[in-house]
Amino acid sequence: MPTYDAHVFDITRVIQLAIAPVFMLTAVASLINALLGRLARAVDRRRVVETKLSETGESDHESLVELRLLGRRIQLVLWSIGFAVMSALMVCLLIGTAFMGAYTSLDLSRTVAILFVASVVALTGCLLLFMREVFLAALSARHGVHARRV
Repeated sequence: MPTYDAHVFDITRVIQLAIAPVFMLTAVASLINALLGRLARAVDRRRVVETKLSETGESDHESLVELRLLGRRIQLVLWSIGFAVMSALMVCLLIGTAFMGAYTSLDLSRTVAILFVASVVALTGCLLLFMREVFLAALSARHGVHARRV
């Protein structure tokens, strides 16, 4: 039977170890905020282009290419947000698992490690998709929408 002091020490140690994942959670939340801003801008621009096309009644090639490009950017941002949310959920599960292990005296270190690695992998996927979306946006601005491969 663990003593009261040992149990308090375990909980204190878990709180100290949970600080790093909480910082990661804050970073992921900031990244999601930035992604939502990019999504809003792309959706707004898509609405403007669609309105322009419907008003003129003609479908000029440049507007259609821009619509395709905006659609691809929106898709990339949505997938990136999905990976970021998955990463954040795994960090939350990691913190909860760490506390559960301390309260029940179970060895959940492997589970915590797997959740951390999975969270970092999801965050890496998020950042790669984000980088691709930024490159698409930069190419469209630099070359005036003419992207070869959308």
